[in-house]
Amino acid sequence: MTARRPTISDVARHAGVSKGAVSFALNGRAGVSSETRQRILDAAAELGWSPNHRARALSTSRAFALGLVVARDPELVGADPFFPMFIAGVEKVLAERDQALVLQVVTSPAAEEAGYRRLARDGRVDGVFLVDLREADPRIALLEEIGLPAVTLNRPDVPTPFPAVILDDRPGIAAEVRHLAGLGHTAIAHVSGPEPFLHAIARSQAFADAMAEAGLPPGRVEPGDFTAAGGRAATHRLLTGPDRPTAIVYANDVMALSAIAVAAELGVRIPDDLSITGFDDTDLAGYVHPALTTVRADARGWGEVAARTLLAVIDGEIDEQQVADTALAPAELILRRSTSAP
Repeated sequence: MTARRPTISDVARHAGVSKGAVSFALNGRAGVSSETRQRILDAAAELGWSPNHRARALSTSRAFALGLVVARDPELVGADPFFPMFIAGVEKVLAERDQALVLQVVTSPAAEEAGYRRLARDGRVDGVFLVDLREADPRIALLEEIGLPAVTLNRPDVPTPFPAVILDDRPGIAAEVRHLAGLGHTAIAHVSGPEPFLHAIARSQAFADAMAEAGLPPGRVEPGDFTAAGGRAATHRLLTGPDRPTAIVYANDVMALSAIAVAAELGVRIPDDLSITGFDDTDLAGYVHPALTTVRADARGWGEVAARTLLAVIDGEIDEQQVADTALAPAELILRRSTSAP
């Protein structure tokens, strides 16, 4: 005979609390003291209680999952270290709540819109993370239309009802320019990210503003795409064209790391002949030769805060149209050996 599955009522009796307190504790919600929460968790463990997702979903019309739709080439998503770190932060929070992340990678605007509509229509997720914000981003209106709760990574440039979790890139880029100018560089170039992305535009604008504040002429800007191939092509153009710069500020680490190979092929020594800086402080940045001066942005922490914010909206703990944006610590400069005086 199959043993009866322990219920929330069993856990409540075992812990000497109400079923409501058990629900709060097991779902990671506020409303119980840390001591009571631990007593409930211990009781659940002793009884071998585990969540019945089918029953929970049927009784609450919840999917107990969050969605992330990424509109990039699948190979590029794998090459960009931001996404694994961000997803790790999200999964850390979801694991505490025994919930799931539904990831979709699409390659066209039409597929992206269809992906969001399908997630909402099929009830597969309770809310979504909106990443890679673009100019006049149409996804804000789309998510309002289909009634899907969301959290945006940074603030869009159009009216939005959704809370944002903000990490300001600009201080990091400005610090890199000041560092290079302080070393004596005056011919500083920038390899940017894709123009539609607001964070790429912000980094480029921060570069231009910092150059002006340092009293330097506008630096040459070469378009990149956050990929190694794009960084390599942009670096080759800068190093083989006229007025070769003595320093290059890259919009991410992947493009900066590709520059090391290009410079070696052209006989350009880093940092003796060329100083380079990146952005993100990926794991490899500290282990290449020379180690990369870069900007540290906490993608994992960003994922954790975004997940907690979105879950709070879904659980009704905060009103998504009234909640204040959450500002994370701004990106910070990490000095290593890829920069020196010209």
